[in-house]
Amino acid sequence: MIKRRAFLKATALTGAGVALTGCSHEKNPLQNININKNKKIKIRLATSWPANFPIMGTGIERFAKRLEIISQHSLRVKVYPKNVLVPALGVFDAASAGAIDAYHSASYFYKGKNEAFNLFTGFPFGMTATEMNAWIDYGGGMQLWRELYAKYNLVPFKGGNTDVQMGGWFKKEINTLADLKGLKMRIPGLGGEVFAKLGVKPTLLPAGEIYVALERNVLDATEWLGPSLDTIMGFQKVAKYYYTGWHEPGSMLSLVFNQKKYHSLSDEHKMMIEMASNELNATMNSEFQAENTKALKAVEEAGAVIKTFPKEILMEAKKSMLEVVAEKSAKSADFKKVWTSAYTFLEENKKWTDIGIKAYLNSRD
Repeated sequence: MIKRRAFLKATALTGAGVALTGCSHEKNPLQNININKNKKIKIRLATSWPANFPIMGTGIERFAKRLEIISQHSLRVKVYPKNVLVPALGVFDAASAGAIDAYHSASYFYKGKNEAFNLFTGFPFGMTATEMNAWIDYGGGMQLWRELYAKYNLVPFKGGNTDVQMGGWFKKEINTLADLKGLKMRIPGLGGEVFAKLGVKPTLLPAGEIYVALERNVLDATEWLGPSLDTIMGFQKVAKYYYTGWHEPGSMLSLVFNQKKYHSLSDEHKMMIEMASNELNATMNSEFQAENTKALKAVEEAGAVIKTFPKEILMEAKKSMLEVVAEKSAKSADFKKVWTSAYTFLEENKKWTDIGIKAYLNSRD
């Protein structure tokens, strides 16, 4: 009886071992199943950036490759730089009409469609990249974004974050509010509207024209992004003073799909797009941090002077921002709704940001 029990026990253990071994080494009929394997879906994605544009352009190219790999080549994204299929800022209308399947750009470029679109990129004295991500993912930001974009037959995703941007290159030092009066500056979005209230004359120019405009004194100042891309543009050669920023503290880019195209995809493909967009958003932020750090050397070698705007200007800019918000809220119910959500989230998060990262950075310094 004892021998029989021992035999049964040994047999059971051996069987379990064989089963486990079989799972590891024998071909599993459920392994590598891809329900989309017979699908070859092409996605035409246009961008607002030139071909091979560092970080933002190369980031969306990397997104396209990653999406193709994780879908086992059932999703194939063809990326078209600006002006190949449509003009740089024509991507919104093209995707809305279904002329292209998707695009990569920034929401505040399309504030003419709806003033609320400004806020899905960010706003002066607003959220850091981390806070912006938190609002979009957990504070209701994405629901609002998709609600408003649905009116244009579009589905948005996080498309990367520039992190904090610099305040701009100036040909003369800014010491008082009077120094801003009449200054001709290239600056978009809500930041441009705030600067306008401070006496600046904001203007928009295509990227290829900014350097020459500065060199020939058509512009007195320009903001662009941060050291990584600013030094590639060569601004350090024609403007001496480089100011720290407040107008775009954590600007989010947008990856947007035509609604009909997106809803024609399987749930698995939709999940893959979301996963790849989240990776794009995270890696772009990391790349900006790394490349801005490297590019500071070029700023220093050019003899540029890094400065912070005087307190008088910062205080006046904050007041002006509230005026801009009040004006836009009075004209646009959508702006007011999104602003209320974003600002409420920011105010609730400030305490933890101050106790957490701000206190740490003060301690580190």
